[in-house]
Amino acid sequence: MKIRLLLALLFYGLNLPIIAQDHEKSSQIPPNIILILTDDQRFDAIGIAGNRYVRTPVMDNLARSGTFFKTAIVTTPICAASRATILTGLYERAHNYNFQTGNIRSEYMKSSYPVLLKQQGYHTGFFGKYGVKYNELDQQFDTYESYDRNNRYRDKRGYFYKKIENDTVHLTRYTGQKALDYIDKNGSSDKPFCLSISFSAPHAHDGAEEQYFWQQTTDKLLRNTSIPGPALGEDMYFESQPKIVREGFNRLRWTWRYDNSEKYQHSLKGYYRMISGIDLEIKRIREKLEEQGIADNTVIILMGDNGYFLGERQFAGKWLMYENSIRVPLIIYDPRGKPQAPVDQMVLNVDVPSTIADLAGVKIPNSWQGKSLMPLVNNSSKSIKRDTVLIEHLWDFTRIPPSEGVRTEKWKYFRYVNDKTIEELYDLNADPQEINNLIGKKKYTTVAQKLRSKLEELIKNKGNAYRNPPKDLKIDIQKNEFAEIKPVFRWKLPENLKSQSAYQILVASNAETIEGNNVDLWDSKRVVSSSSNAIEYNGKRLRPGKTYFWKVRVWDEDNRLVDYTQPQVFSTLRE
Repeated sequence: MKIRLLLALLFYGLNLPIIAQDHEKSSQIPPNIILILTDDQRFDAIGIAGNRYVRTPVMDNLARSGTFFKTAIVTTPICAASRATILTGLYERAHNYNFQTGNIRSEYMKSSYPVLLKQQGYHTGFFGKYGVKYNELDQQFDTYESYDRNNRYRDKRGYFYKKIENDTVHLTRYTGQKALDYIDKNGSSDKPFCLSISFSAPHAHDGAEEQYFWQQTTDKLLRNTSIPGPALGEDMYFESQPKIVREGFNRLRWTWRYDNSEKYQHSLKGYYRMISGIDLEIKRIREKLEEQGIADNTVIILMGDNGYFLGERQFAGKWLMYENSIRVPLIIYDPRGKPQAPVDQMVLNVDVPSTIADLAGVKIPNSWQGKSLMPLVNNSSKSIKRDTVLIEHLWDFTRIPPSEGVRTEKWKYFRYVNDKTIEELYDLNADPQEINNLIGKKKYTTVAQKLRSKLEELIKNKGNAYRNPPKDLKIDIQKNEFAEIKPVFRWKLPENLKSQSAYQILVASNAETIEGNNVDLWDSKRVVSSSSNAIEYNGKRLRPGKTYFWKVRVWDEDNRLVDYTQPQVFSTLRE
């Protein structure tokens, strides 16, 4: 390591273009890389974004000294799927991982960014909330410890259960210390390192009445401050939401955190204090890099795993397609380059692994679906040529309606997967708070149709064979002992599915209803069954001589949901 530092000093003294050499992957001094991931830190919960209540001087300094991405977006606004995307370079539609599925597919993890860097000669480390079910972390990291809030405790012990020596400390302090110890051990090595740090903060501790717990070091922040109520906090903004959203987790968790002024003040101050706690740990990390003499060759990437509602629309949590939920802070600080003006272009969590690979001189796998952001960081390009992004939340959970959509610099279009007739369209330039839904207005019919088509195109492009629907659909028309028409459905699994763990059949009387994933005759709901043969109809009575429509989707052996089939037509026999 000392030899590499002497070479670096020599290069700088001779004014040789070491920065250009790094980005052309010809430097003999590959950079160390630290990826810092925060949990539920939304795009404006950082001082540089203009927030007057959160204290983040170290994050702000990184942003001013490096590149601050003003429009960073997560392709899926939930921690599990977003973290899987950051590891694998794949959209949720491709990796198909979320809560309630089995382990993420090992073939994706074998080309995850830590594996590729490890193969390149990097020492890899991880500490904190991994957030993805996978049993072979030792294949990714040379040194690691995976932990999160302790949900056995429904009080502050959820955040205060780890110890440094004999002292019980907040998880943020513990994670920060693990990073310091790692740098102490590996900073003087001849091998570069890639350290991934994943803080649990500022995630609420959901099982506790108080929700937010912070360190003593930030306890005095905002003590004499009253934070104004949320934008769009009036009843009308909540009541304008679809029933499936009004009755979902976004509303329930609002009652936990924000439904009276006392809760609201406690929750927001706690949220901001926890972010400030992370900022203090980043300060310690930067000081440690200086102490080790490696600060000038260590790239720091900071990102939130998803956005967050702070009472807007009378919501809490994330999951939805609004800006509060999908936008996060993203900073790339490369000390080898010059500070850049804040970047307005849409950049994504799926771009992070490609950026890390680019920094390390690793070939970006063809399977990855993101782009390296280094051309923007080192000012070798003014654009990464992206005009539309896919946003989606596909976890099919009772209290969180799945949704999918597209965003451009000007437009946002999204719909709910289980009822595609519920659509929203916003002009983000004229209506940044997404208040005026333009769907159904004649003036915007063409815009809506273009965005629907673009969504279908991206759905097709970002998926893969594992999402293929069942095939060879057949139906037999029978009658029971009461002369009722009773169709019997059957299908075969696509080649990539080992087995089926459940299915869902929809039956409707017209094409428009079934296209919207709606029914007026029968929704089997999710049926736990491996059977795909002789499934009897159990809906409203069918009439003879009529035409009907049906479709089916299945869950695979690890509870991963695949796409619906195209609608199938069947006719009942005349008497």
